[in-house]
Amino acid sequence: MFLRRAIPLVLSLSVLGSIADNLRSDLALPGVTSLFPGDAAYANASRAFNLRFTLEPVAVVYPATPQEVAEVVKIGAVNGLRVAARSGGHSYIANGLGGENGTLVIDMGRFTNITVNPTAKTAVIETGNRLGDIALALNDYGLAMPHGTCPYVGVGGHASYGGFGFTSRMWGLTLDNILSINLVLANGTIATASKDINPDLFWALRGAGPSFAITTSIEFSVYTAPASVIIFQYNWQLDVAAAAAALETFQQFVVAPDLSPKFGAELVLTRGAVVGNLSFGLTGAWHGDPGLLNGTVAPFLAAMPPLHSVTLTPGNWIESVSALGGGNLNTSLAPDYTDTFYAKSLMTPEASPMSLAARTSFMNDVAYAGFTTNTSWFFQVELYGGANSKINAVPVDETAFVHRNSMFTIQFYASSFNNAPPYPEFGFTFLDDLVDGIIANSPKDWDYGAYTNYMEDKLVDYKQLYYASHYPRLLALKKTLDPRGVFDFPVGIDD
Repeated sequence: MFLRRAIPLVLSLSVLGSIADNLRSDLALPGVTSLFPGDAAYANASRAFNLRFTLEPVAVVYPATPQEVAEVVKIGAVNGLRVAARSGGHSYIANGLGGENGTLVIDMGRFTNITVNPTAKTAVIETGNRLGDIALALNDYGLAMPHGTCPYVGVGGHASYGGFGFTSRMWGLTLDNILSINLVLANGTIATASKDINPDLFWALRGAGPSFAITTSIEFSVYTAPASVIIFQYNWQLDVAAAAAALETFQQFVVAPDLSPKFGAELVLTRGAVVGNLSFGLTGAWHGDPGLLNGTVAPFLAAMPPLHSVTLTPGNWIESVSALGGGNLNTSLAPDYTDTFYAKSLMTPEASPMSLAARTSFMNDVAYAGFTTNTSWFFQVELYGGANSKINAVPVDETAFVHRNSMFTIQFYASSFNNAPPYPEFGFTFLDDLVDGIIANSPKDWDYGAYTNYMEDKLVDYKQLYYASHYPRLLALKKTLDPRGVFDFPVGIDD
């Protein structure tokens, strides 16, 4: 667990109760709904996406304008409270609820306007929007933007910490396409940040946003949607040695100088059919000429063992987004889901690919511990780098997102049995031991990192792994813009 700063204080339940009484009066703003412990809708409003976390915010507030957000922030600060914004609520460690009890939560769910300028290819998107609804709105104009596959993820947090999707090698991360940001600062000031207006804040918001402001809307560059997309799924059933070799084959394949940025891919590792084996899949989307996919993947397939199965699904742009997102992009048609899980990440440097020892340790744990563990798990080796990647073409100091030399971001994700609490202790050790094994079998100076959109609560050296060389600059800005720590949570920018 993390030690908190002295300000804001961790408050006792009796003090919180007194504050809640005052807040009921303070938050009686016209048109603003506020929910408190004991209210009928509070339990649902305060529920985390990851049910491993059970938190009790002092209140959950639903403003609809930047002025209302500003007023709520001021009320929170006056009452000595931490304040957290919740966009979609999908933070892996419940940062949208503040990360611990006693936080004043501002839910951005009423901020759902999307204004598209098809001529300029820009869109102003309020931060209560979910990725699925954004994709549908942009598609009405034949446009698209890079983002992840889960339709229910809110754009506010997603764009603050990265935003990887299968178009990212072609278009960059979600945050790389931000033109300007409308926001509320910790003192309640309404402001705008862009390359020319508050440039230091603009830099910080693209990589560490929730530590500095509550974002109300973001202007993005958007793109003409691809005319066609092929979703591809190649699968092998491999033993440890073959899987370690296959990962090396993929590492060599993606650095080939002619690899198209229209190739977006990840390796997906899941439980094998028998102990000692694993399912090794290459999944992704091809956004170019349909006739060129086979030639693009041919060098990789030729170096691999015989395939177990192949599925190629052609379609248009929005069909591909829907299929990758589970079939429903309109998030108003069905409720969001929850899970009980632990997740970790590892960003591997392109300049120093994973060694044979690291790859063997990785695959050995997947094939043996992964087969016997009583958790539901998957691991995704997401392709960030390789030849012609737009992600790594951005200079490292251009944004607060620091990892511009990564080959892969690996997501390690394990859910409890039936996705319900409690989460088993061996679920933690399974993932911790696996990642520790990769690092221990890599060079001492291996320049690895971790991905902030896959936040974990047990990461002791998060300042280095999430923010690296950018942390001192971020901390200096934090002391200037939020000296009282109003926007404060366990893995944010903090003394």
